[in-house]
Amino acid sequence: MEENFESRIIEGRNAVLEAFRAGKTIDRLFVLDGCKDGPVQTIMREAKKHKDTVVNFVKKERLDQLSETGKHQGVIAYAASYEYAEVDDILAKAAAKNEDPFVIILDGIEDPHNLGAIIRTANLAGAHGVIIPKHRAVGLTATVAKASAGALNYTPVAKVTNIVKTIEELKDKGLWFACADMGGTEMYKLNLKGPIGLVIGNEGSGVSRLVKENCDMIASIPMKGDIDSLNASVAAGVLAFEVVRQRLG
Repeated sequence: MEENFESRIIEGRNAVLEAFRAGKTIDRLFVLDGCKDGPVQTIMREAKKHKDTVVNFVKKERLDQLSETGKHQGVIAYAASYEYAEVDDILAKAAAKNEDPFVIILDGIEDPHNLGAIIRTANLAGAHGVIIPKHRAVGLTATVAKASAGALNYTPVAKVTNIVKTIEELKDKGLWFACADMGGTEMYKLNLKGPIGLVIGNEGSGVSRLVKENCDMIASIPMKGDIDSLNASVAAGVLAFEVVRQRLG
């Protein structure tokens, strides 16, 4: 997924090590495969302290391709353009507003423009935050920030290792979950009031099987055209504003 990242690139052993020690959010760390010298091992130890960092061991040709300076020294890091929130921060935001929690969970969104658009929609629909997976999905890149039209400054985004586990934990806190799928019940017939989470799937494959099985409801959007699916960010918008409609009703 690294091709989707347009976050700040940090190159060189000292620069990467200092970024970790300064508490920067490092989305991905690329290390020369087979390199085990002291400085690299120190960087790896720092990376292990930051559970959100995905480490990729790659060949020199890949590092050369990613490098902007040609002086990577076998190590390149991608730092998030924005800091991630915690899931508890999202719930705290709902509590501070004295509102039922409303979260949007994204199961593998890969297009940064889609992610940015969904964050923008989440903000306008009154969602308290967005949750994305650590693996196989785009993170908070510069493109995402631009596509969010400023919403990223107001809508917390949390990154988690396991979407299914996160859904289970939020269920224990009273949330109900509805995922978007063409084979579900028409959204107008579902009760989307109260503490609610909407789950939007990958642009191509939709919501994964395990995630779908852990949702309480499967919501379909009625469509009358000649094709059978909506863009992920559009689907998120339609469902999010159905939640708004029901909450206002």
